[in-house]
Amino acid sequence: MSSWRPFPRILLLALLVLGCGGRALADAPKLKAVATFSILGDLVAQVGGDRVAVTTLVQPNADAHGYTPAPSDARTLAEARIVVVNGLGLEGWIDRLIKASGTRAPVVVASAGIKPIEASDDDHGHGHAHHDDPHAWQNVANVKRYVTNIRDALVRVDPEHAGTYADNAKTYLATLDDLDAEVRAAIAAIPSAQRRVITTHDAFGYFTAAYGLSFIAPQGVSTDSEASPRDVARIIRQIRQEKVPAVFLENIADPRLMQQIARESGAAIGGKVFSDALSGPDGPAANYVMMMRNNVSAFTAALRKP
Repeated sequence: MSSWRPFPRILLLALLVLGCGGRALADAPKLKAVATFSILGDLVAQVGGDRVAVTTLVQPNADAHGYTPAPSDARTLAEARIVVVNGLGLEGWIDRLIKASGTRAPVVVASAGIKPIEASDDDHGHGHAHHDDPHAWQNVANVKRYVTNIRDALVRVDPEHAGTYADNAKTYLATLDDLDAEVRAAIAAIPSAQRRVITTHDAFGYFTAAYGLSFIAPQGVSTDSEASPRDVARIIRQIRQEKVPAVFLENIADPRLMQQIARESGAAIGGKVFSDALSGPDGPAANYVMMMRNNVSAFTAALRKP
């Protein structure tokens, strides 16, 4: 006598429903998010995880200050469900691009709620221009605010996956707490008299305020401003007088100016740092956490030398 029994119909139905549900979940289209530049793109990807497809307008190793949008950028925005911008005047081109694209996607300002540092640029002999320093991500505590703003925005656009966004943000915020402690410990280990660095443009004001490393730059907070010969001469004098040990190249800047300053001042080139953009995916700053670690290890390696 056969021991075969018909499969209970209720179980069969349950398996079918589960099978279809699992497949539907896997096939559910990802939420299209657009971030203006690579650092922001990484933060959106950290919070969005598998649920979000992130497109970045300004690519890794490229400068967001003077970016010229391409026609394809307007198409990308038109298809987006959410657009994430830094704010604080970083993307002078974004409002025109949003208007041209006709996008209906909500625009989220990731830096909302952060107390900006005021930048004072010498306006080439025309007095001082006061405006906000947009590089708020150079303080890890500010990036925690970016993350909660991105999380809340994704939840508003896609409430069905609110739990996923909350969990991803919680995990990443814990990583940022560890990173902040790591940066503080590394800078504290540099003798206070040696905590001075030369970089191409003034991108590290928030880092200085948070961690106590001083930066001197021939260009202002925007790379749009050219460093005048007078600025360069002043910095070379300052390096010699204060015995500043190292000059750093930025991944978004032409290295020749800093090479000239190093040559004429006698300071060593302390390597490449990442100020406004990540490296490519195979580089040393493929994401925000790697970028901060790379910069801090470059600073400490150059500044802890006797």
